[in-house]
Amino acid sequence: MKNIVCILLAFIAISSNAQILEPVKWTHKTEKKSETNYVLVFDATIEKDWHVYSQFTDDGGSLPLELTFKNQKGNFTLVGKTKERGTKTGFNDVFGVNETFFENKIHFEQEIKITNLKLKNVDAAVDYQACKASCVNLVEKFKFVIPEIAETKETAPIAIDTEVVDTTTMVAEVKAPMVKSAPTVIQKPVKSKRGLWSIFFIAFLSGFAALLTPCVFPLIPMTVSFFTKQSKTKAAGIKNALIYGISIIVIYVVLGSLVTAIFGADALNALATNVWFNIIFFLLLVFFAASFLGAFEIMLPNSWANKVDRQADRGGIIGILFMALALAIVSFSCTGPIVGTLLFEAASRGGIGPIIGMLGFSLALALPFMLFAMFPGWLQSLPKSGGWLNTVKVFLGFLELALAFKFLSNADLVLQLHFLEREVFLSIWIAIFGTLALYLFGKISTPHDSPVLHISVGRLLTGLLVLSFTVYMIPGLWGAPLKLINAFPPPMEYSESPFGVGSSSANASTATALPNGAKIGPHGIVVFDDYDKGFAYAKSINKPIMLDFTGYACVNCRKMENNVWSEEPVLSILKNEVVLISLYVDDKRDLPKNEQFTSKTTGAEIETVGDKWTDFMITRYKTNTQPLYVLTDLEGNSLNTETPTISYVSVIEYETWLKTGIANFKK
Repeated sequence: MKNIVCILLAFIAISSNAQILEPVKWTHKTEKKSETNYVLVFDATIEKDWHVYSQFTDDGGSLPLELTFKNQKGNFTLVGKTKERGTKTGFNDVFGVNETFFENKIHFEQEIKITNLKLKNVDAAVDYQACKASCVNLVEKFKFVIPEIAETKETAPIAIDTEVVDTTTMVAEVKAPMVKSAPTVIQKPVKSKRGLWSIFFIAFLSGFAALLTPCVFPLIPMTVSFFTKQSKTKAAGIKNALIYGISIIVIYVVLGSLVTAIFGADALNALATNVWFNIIFFLLLVFFAASFLGAFEIMLPNSWANKVDRQADRGGIIGILFMALALAIVSFSCTGPIVGTLLFEAASRGGIGPIIGMLGFSLALALPFMLFAMFPGWLQSLPKSGGWLNTVKVFLGFLELALAFKFLSNADLVLQLHFLEREVFLSIWIAIFGTLALYLFGKISTPHDSPVLHISVGRLLTGLLVLSFTVYMIPGLWGAPLKLINAFPPPMEYSESPFGVGSSSANASTATALPNGAKIGPHGIVVFDDYDKGFAYAKSINKPIMLDFTGYACVNCRKMENNVWSEEPVLSILKNEVVLISLYVDDKRDLPKNEQFTSKTTGAEIETVGDKWTDFMITRYKTNTQPLYVLTDLEGNSLNTETPTISYVSVIEYETWLKTGIANFKK
């Protein structure tokens, strides 16, 4: 009995350490569409709290799912792009991009056209990352059965049972890592619900900003006075003003609905990741900014306004609706750039983003008309129209210009041209916001500004705020992280020097003293990405080794590096007391043919550098999650006997774990 208990306890201990996670369960089938066309259907169930990234998630963020067909050449062709269903979109504040992902279920379809009538099977593979607090790289392989093509007029879809032939917890064919892009740690993305609320809130604030432009603000007292004077009773005036406000909301929400319906949420989201889209949108925002700054006016044809105005004279609900439409047309020179920016930004997040965006914008635009009609006495408290309205418009122009360079930066990052590296981007923003501060202080003016004898207290305070923001950005040129705006500039690694302008000479001695195979990593830590060279160096200086199993697209890895490694007690240890070896499990470089092998643990084909480190992690440490940290001695034995590995933890826990392992090494 005692032996049985010992065996059970040992089994439980082994099981608790074996963390080979498979949170996604796949099924698939073949549907016949015509004599030569078939639809390959992929379905999967995802465990609670896990998520998988879409094929079309934005560039610069987490790794997208990849679908490959092994026997396509000479056998079949793909008809169109793979269609996905059920994705969500949320903003990832680590990478500063919108990410599209699946939760709970995955469904996508790919239509194929058979060119080899003797084809019996289609071999496919899905390479993806599943993430919760940590991430696992997985590959699922499928064999779709293609029935023998016979002479028949049957066209109804026929479901054909198929069978998964191989499931492996490995990294499949991997792209070469981007040399200067941000590494990839993956955190659970923001839920789409939160994303929609952020769209609504930003759009609502944008609507209030539009109210304070010279095209809209003067219309408030005029329109409210019209309803209160033309209506027979106060109640009728309030009712008409409410209808007017609701009509404004309806017009803009319909606009958002049309954008979603015409282009489709998935199409717009995929478009937003495109290099040419980002370049075109950069030019469009510069065009809008020039208009706001006074270079020209963006006007819709006068005939449109005249026709709508005549319809507004009809009275009743229809007349009020046309009055609201007239407002939208007349104010277009001020609201058009804001609406255009909101629509593209909201559309890039997918789903009903454009509708929510227009709802928030129009609600802010309509509220004053409704509220002032209910409480006409409030009109006396409104500031008089004047030069300050143009100041608001110019302020928005500067913001549009600054935002434009974010889109140009996206294109530069994807193409890896290094034209707009971090220092250049920050220099441009410092110039833009510095000029805005001078404008607010009255030192420069634009074509439509009134002469300024003195500036108001509000303008002075706003100028001081902008100037403070400008000064805040300057240390970023020397390597400051600028956490308040980290979603906008390129990552620290995408720069002329990872340490900022002027630091190259200061770190020259460090650079020249780097051991063979080492490089400067996050926060100036010397790091190896070659296991053998790092191990040899550790032996030569008699220091323990810290293995860092990470990924180029791992969000939680980046969060650990930014929030834990950067703290002085931890940073000092990583710089001075250990040899850091970072092994990237999503490294897509092919191994030399003589180094490729079949895993004895998983049976998977190990073809890439990332496959090799994934298999090493699974075989040695019984887990496939990242980030994963291991402290070892010079024989490769774990130094922390009670907690051999550690993952996403707090600063205190991480520091304690490091000190415990180092103390054991020195014994």
